[in-house]
Amino acid sequence: MAKDKAKRGSKSEVLNAQPLVITPKLLGEWMLPQPEDDDDKEARGRVLVIGGSTEIAGAVVLAATAALRAGAGKMQIATCRSLAPHVSMAVPEARVIGLPETAAGGIAAGGLQQIEKELAEARAVLVGPGMVDEAATIRLMRNLLHRIPDAATLVLDAGALSFLKHAPESLKRLHGRVVLTPHAGEMASISGIEKNAIEAAPLETVRNAVAELNAVVALKGRETLIAAPASKNVYCNRAGNVGLATSGSGDTLSGVIAGLAARGSTPFQAAVWGVYLHACAGDELARRMGPLGFLARELLAEIPPMMAKLCQPKKQ
Repeated sequence: MAKDKAKRGSKSEVLNAQPLVITPKLLGEWMLPQPEDDDDKEARGRVLVIGGSTEIAGAVVLAATAALRAGAGKMQIATCRSLAPHVSMAVPEARVIGLPETAAGGIAAGGLQQIEKELAEARAVLVGPGMVDEAATIRLMRNLLHRIPDAATLVLDAGALSFLKHAPESLKRLHGRVVLTPHAGEMASISGIEKNAIEAAPLETVRNAVAELNAVVALKGRETLIAAPASKNVYCNRAGNVGLATSGSGDTLSGVIAGLAARGSTPFQAAVWGVYLHACAGDELARRMGPLGFLARELLAEIPPMMAKLCQPKKQ
């Protein structure tokens, strides 16, 4: 009995441990995969971004550009057919595939048959930026999950998160290779817990979500918490500022995470590094421009120099 009690006490201590604050020193001990000098773009992986709607075409532009800024080698975007030429002009580095769209301006689920090859070759698949037709998104997600390659990371953001309130068990077949990036309001919708209760107990919320959904969860807020299946560690990001609470900022974050995953980071590492890079980019813009008024698209150019700074080898 005493032995069992000791075991329970040890488990309790692990569960109640405080989150680890993300710092440059911590990241320096968990370095991103680095390409070899002779690697080509295939070695840094392909990202497939699925999203957009006739109301919000720019979200996939932000997400795709962010993934490239994070170092992904190749970019493919699947969006509504009427948007495809415009998105192609906005992201000339990407191959853009136009999919059938619904009357409400979303992506029709049957269109996934057109991107079987792109899905099979992707190392990271990002779904959700700019999606507003919830019914169409739910149908698309049901058709998508069994098509995710075994070695790929799936990143779900924005509109794609709404699917989970209808099918919370659906991610288990992906064995933790999923990153979710909800804010408190989206988490409330997924979990059925009141938003104010989530804000009052974010650490408990993120741990419960990881256990229920079997996914890496980055619960966004003034302090973003990141947790993963089979890890006792929860990471806490305290960088960033109020200026990051702006339209398109979340699309940029999810794109950075997808780009890092395409390069070979684990889903957990991609989420931790992505959250911190995104926050530090906002801090740099706030320092130069002021705390309010910088745009999500201005975060993009800050990612490579911030990443290079954090990835500098330690001096002996």
